[in-house]
Amino acid sequence: MTKPLPKIIQGGMGVAVSNWKLAKAVSTHGGMGVVSGTAIDAVLIRRLESGDANGDVRRALAAFPNQETAKHILDKYFIEGGKSKSDSYSNAPKLLINASRHSNDLLILGAFVEVWLAKEGHQGQVGINFLEKIQMGTAAGILGAMLANVDYVIMGAGIPREIPRFITEISQKKTSYITVDIINGESQRITIDPAEFVDISKIEFVRPMFLAIIINDVLAAYLARDESSRPDGFIIEGPSAGGHNAPPRGKIEFDADNEPVYGPRDLANLEKMVKYGYPFWLAGGFGARGKLKDALALGAVGVQVGTLFALSNESGFTDDIRDQILGTLVDGTFEIHTDMKASPTGFPIKIVSLPGTTALPEVFAARPKLCDMGYLREPIMLKSGRVDYRCPSEPEIPYLKKDGTMEETQGRKCLCNGLFSNIGLGQHRRDGYDEAPIVTLGSDVDGCKELIKEFPDGWSAADAMDFIAG
Repeated sequence: MTKPLPKIIQGGMGVAVSNWKLAKAVSTHGGMGVVSGTAIDAVLIRRLESGDANGDVRRALAAFPNQETAKHILDKYFIEGGKSKSDSYSNAPKLLINASRHSNDLLILGAFVEVWLAKEGHQGQVGINFLEKIQMGTAAGILGAMLANVDYVIMGAGIPREIPRFITEISQKKTSYITVDIINGESQRITIDPAEFVDISKIEFVRPMFLAIIINDVLAAYLARDESSRPDGFIIEGPSAGGHNAPPRGKIEFDADNEPVYGPRDLANLEKMVKYGYPFWLAGGFGARGKLKDALALGAVGVQVGTLFALSNESGFTDDIRDQILGTLVDGTFEIHTDMKASPTGFPIKIVSLPGTTALPEVFAARPKLCDMGYLREPIMLKSGRVDYRCPSEPEIPYLKKDGTMEETQGRKCLCNGLFSNIGLGQHRRDGYDEAPIVTLGSDVDGCKELIKEFPDGWSAADAMDFIAG
């Protein structure tokens, strides 16, 4: 039986801000909850090393179809009662084109655990969100999510032309691949065979639907022209959507607040989208009362909303960060800026100005520059003919040795470590330094300001759902 298309999709935000608890709350209230697939291997490790207080991770691992693999990961990383505050977390292996079995196991199990917990005990729909920019972790992550019967795969931050083919082939129990772009070199394939990780004779895959996040109808037409790249639907993000945004097309200009100016070329032609005949959802500026009705009138199936859910009680943000943000919404001091340089991806990113975060120059300057997680590293073919990996947020000297330029490193911030601090899983270093958060949201917070008046102590995901639905 085909499930109905959801009218409200919760955004897949950050590193585990869109965690399984939030996704489950949305799904059980009639929407589609979405978990973040970003750095999901490290999320798994840090939850286990923090003691898995309620036993949720271990309960999900007990349902994984390869118990030998699950037990190996549990034995390696689980710490009863949690690690000492003076100890550091173990890092997941850095993503590589030729990944180790251990690296793939962590990615598969991490995605499986998150989706399985989000789907536990109800029949609602659950999706998982990946960044196309993190190509080296995509294949294993999607396989893990599909082993947990994920309903939707969602991807943005690039052109996800291979995902429809990949999920179709995996659902048919075939070996499949994801192509990885290499700077200055020929692309290479990451191939994955489900039979290497589970007994596929005992698995019944159901192909999830795939939604591509786009900003305009041009990309929709490009992806839809071929069956192998054609999504099942599109999420059209406007410039006010949170996290990463596509840069404005053409010459970039700035307004009086030093924000990039987006014009008509950066917006989707919704009349064309309707004519294409594929379902689409609208995102960015649709998190207020009555906006769902507006989207439906424009021909959309529904809306995707992020910020309203990111600030709900069930999201992965720490209570301290959530309370700080809500406080600024109440007193009128909320401040968010589109930073054109901070993200090593090269995409503009919206960052909230909060005390104690690397949005503040003095906090950013105090951080020792290092790259020990490396999710946003890209492969590059060096002049020597060797493939290496680099990130413009890593220390300058090694970056320059990998044929980078000093200009490319200017203003770059470490998203990987900062995003983990947002959810209370930040790294404590042996020299005593604790990684500072870096908070990203959408710039349209009118709905949040209205909702905080109704719920001064904070709102639930269900409250947000009812608010969006009017």
